[in-house]
Amino acid sequence: MAARKTRTTKPGAAASNTIAARLARAGIKSDWDFVLHLPLRYEDETRVTPIAQLVAGNEAQVEAEVIAADVVYRGRRQLRVTVRDDTGQLVLRFLNFYSSQAKQMSVGRRLRIFGMVRGGLAGDEMIHPRVRACDFANPLPQSLTPIYPSPEGVPQSWLRKRIGRALRDVDIEEVLPAPMLARDQLAGLKDSIERLHRPPPDADALALEQRTDSAWRRLMFDELLAQQLALRAAREARADRRACPFAPGGSISTELQARLPFTLTGAQQRVWGEIERDLAGHQPMHRLLQGDVGSGKTVIAALAAARAIENGFQAALMAPTEILAEQHFRRVAEWLSPLGVRIEWLAGRQSGAVKRAAHDAVGRGDAQMIVGTHALIQEAVVFTRLGLAIVDEQHRFGVAQRLALRSGPGTSDVPHLLMLSATPIPRTLAMSYLADLDVSVLDELPPGRRPVITKLVSTRRRDEVMQRIRADVAAGRQSYWVCPLIESSETIAAAAAIETFERIEAMLPDLRIGLLHGQLPTIEKAKVMQRFTRCDIDVLVATTVIEVGVDVPNATLMVIEHAERFGLAQLHQLRGRVGRGADQSFCVLLYDEPLSEPAVERLKVIYETNDGFEVAQRDLMMRGPGELLGARQSGTPLLRFADLQRDAPLVERARLAATELLHAHPAIAQQHVRRWFAGTDEFLIA
Repeated sequence: MAARKTRTTKPGAAASNTIAARLARAGIKSDWDFVLHLPLRYEDETRVTPIAQLVAGNEAQVEAEVIAADVVYRGRRQLRVTVRDDTGQLVLRFLNFYSSQAKQMSVGRRLRIFGMVRGGLAGDEMIHPRVRACDFANPLPQSLTPIYPSPEGVPQSWLRKRIGRALRDVDIEEVLPAPMLARDQLAGLKDSIERLHRPPPDADALALEQRTDSAWRRLMFDELLAQQLALRAAREARADRRACPFAPGGSISTELQARLPFTLTGAQQRVWGEIERDLAGHQPMHRLLQGDVGSGKTVIAALAAARAIENGFQAALMAPTEILAEQHFRRVAEWLSPLGVRIEWLAGRQSGAVKRAAHDAVGRGDAQMIVGTHALIQEAVVFTRLGLAIVDEQHRFGVAQRLALRSGPGTSDVPHLLMLSATPIPRTLAMSYLADLDVSVLDELPPGRRPVITKLVSTRRRDEVMQRIRADVAAGRQSYWVCPLIESSETIAAAAAIETFERIEAMLPDLRIGLLHGQLPTIEKAKVMQRFTRCDIDVLVATTVIEVGVDVPNATLMVIEHAERFGLAQLHQLRGRVGRGADQSFCVLLYDEPLSEPAVERLKVIYETNDGFEVAQRDLMMRGPGELLGARQSGTPLLRFADLQRDAPLVERARLAATELLHAHPAIAQQHVRRWFAGTDEFLIA
């Protein structure tokens, strides 16, 4: 048997492959990806500063000769190098170093050194500066040195060389019409990209870093334009699909409205009219229903489901958590079961036998309304005739999950899609990210609802909060106590909740304290919520599993411990768990001192306003659109360069330019989208 040849890889090639893999995980693969991998900041290595003119706190470059180099021990092993030019001396210190570095800085060597200047006891010094040999092979650069965002283990020198190669190999063709560029006063694309990667020495480094330079403006415009074109294309692609129209005026939806124990608000009636018109058409509905907490989105979803069912179709409602899904299930069952609608519940933690029975009911068509979690999109779930898919808190689902629910195999027609969100979307965000959606807004709370009063209370006054809870329970009301936000894991969060529960139980021994967290078995969670709903629990200690969907009108006090750890959207959602009855409700934000500036800003916003749109606008300013919309997992083309707050005028210009290109230059529009969003076609129509 012949000996098998062993393939060897050069060490340099292996390192390069590892670096390429790390960059690929960050989404940087093609030459064009490298061209658009733009610097975070710049360093000026185009000039040399005499040592005597160095200023502490500034970055600078010097050329000097090594006059001393020693390994010293001052608390830890370090390399201390002294260099000198014609004007003075400078100390370089390296806390982590290799023997090769020590050799590079041997006495008599002439070096070019770049770093941050610090004032030391023995004079100016630099800690871990960048050092290279000073010879004819290393002339001074002719442009500012870019510093790129880089995954761990990817050296800047490697990135600069790879990006330089991409800039040589890629034909950065100008595709936008010259009149459009002139009208909007836009610089050329190739010149803009070259300027951002290799700014001339006289460029304003601050303008480049703050993205106010004309080169940045061109990149931002192109990105916004590509996004608008992609979303318009997605809308047109959906227009070519077919859905089964639902005839209006059926018995189930009519009787449901008649039996409701309340009258729909004007906003609910307006929104239901918009959805009715969508459902009656042959084009699949693709509508986002957004409304603040407590605005009544669930009843609109139930009416839409009733319309699908009375037309002979199945309806599915998917929610991100079991607690929220179960709340929907109970509410929808309360409204639709008396009308003869067969409703099925499906969740991941159900026993095998129960789950199989549910799958069979769905597959036979016996289940007309199916409510559940991600379990709805498992392979075993086969809808016979899915006509309407409802996704609650849609930004919490990835795009593949939404696609899976919508592509029910029981029919060649595309189901209508209704997405619900209690996160109001600011106008600038809607203009940019929701251009492919029809958006309905519930901007009116049901009558009798009173705004929740928010209080900021230091943890030093915890005893006063306990007294308030006692008084509320004595008056027949209930309270929530939300545990500190812990990102590490659900297990750690559960442990923190148990600890908080035990502490509160010790402080309020005469009250009935309940505990709810994500690690509890499904049945146990359901029992706890049922006891709280029946008023068998006075205070419910919980993690953020109660953030959405929990509806107990008798609960009038929400205490959020370590509120400074929560984001704006979470604080607003948690506050929305109270204020659902006629009694005045309160939200107490318990905070630890001292507070950081961002924490002060967040708590101030929640304290000052109950308006979900105002909260969302401020959240957009603080967190950015990707996190607010869940767009990082949604498939929506994210903005890497443009900022919706700062660049709102450019969004409007991009919208107008997109309309112009689609009508006058459709081929250019396609080329522009392919350049920016290659490979996202499927996700854009999700």
